[in-house]
Amino acid sequence: MPDTARRPRPLSDLSPALARSVRGVLTDIDDTLTRDGAIEPEALAALQALRDAAIPVIAITGRPMGWSEPFARDWPIDAIVAENGAVALFRDAQGLRIEYAQDEATRARNTLRLRRTAERVLAEVPGATLAQDSAGRVTDIAIDHAEFAHLAQPQIDAVLAVMRSEGMTATVSSIHINGWYGEHDKLSGARWIVQRLLGRSLDAETAAWAYVGDSTNDQAMFGHFPISVGVANLMQFADRLHTWPAYLSAGQRGQGFAEFVAALRPRR
Repeated sequence: MPDTARRPRPLSDLSPALARSVRGVLTDIDDTLTRDGAIEPEALAALQALRDAAIPVIAITGRPMGWSEPFARDWPIDAIVAENGAVALFRDAQGLRIEYAQDEATRARNTLRLRRTAERVLAEVPGATLAQDSAGRVTDIAIDHAEFAHLAQPQIDAVLAVMRSEGMTATVSSIHINGWYGEHDKLSGARWIVQRLLGRSLDAETAAWAYVGDSTNDQAMFGHFPISVGVANLMQFADRLHTWPAYLSAGQRGQGFAEFVAALRPRR
């Protein structure tokens, strides 16, 4: 496991032998593959290079199911796990499939709780607004803090306090504050989809999978995977990180992801 108390090494220090050992890639989306909500060309080309090399790629995101649908269809990836581990989207012979970590009865019970907690956040935290992608959400709520609105750290902390007082799991991404009911998270979602799609145990292969991310809500993944990479814009959260990735790219966002893929030297 990585030494999480230590700052990351430059990605250029990733050894060729370790790079060759990678059998799969897990990645965040916002500000890891994208800039201002659109995938960067370098990142898209890097995803295609991994597809050509038969290295599976699974995106793990706090974005909602509805937002993720077109990208699950069009990007050269194997799946997207959306809403922080709650919803999986992947293609099969019948087209796009959508599956949930929670059963229908649980989702139905949580619907009213989600709405009431969102109303409480909006009423109690001045300046708080729902994320603009909220219409596509099924299992969580999201408050915008850096996409189209701006919240200062005390406001972010106040939103987290309300969510957690209601029994939610709550995390902060580079753009949103997400809250949900349930035990799922990015890691449980990754385990689920690797078993579902590939018939393999992620825990049995932890050392052979890499994770790439950019924010404080990626820390559990950074701590779990020995080959973990932060794109350079992770440093804007340096004062809030307790768990660092093993490596840090020189490039930001999609360019940093492409730098990581180039280090793997994927071949057909």
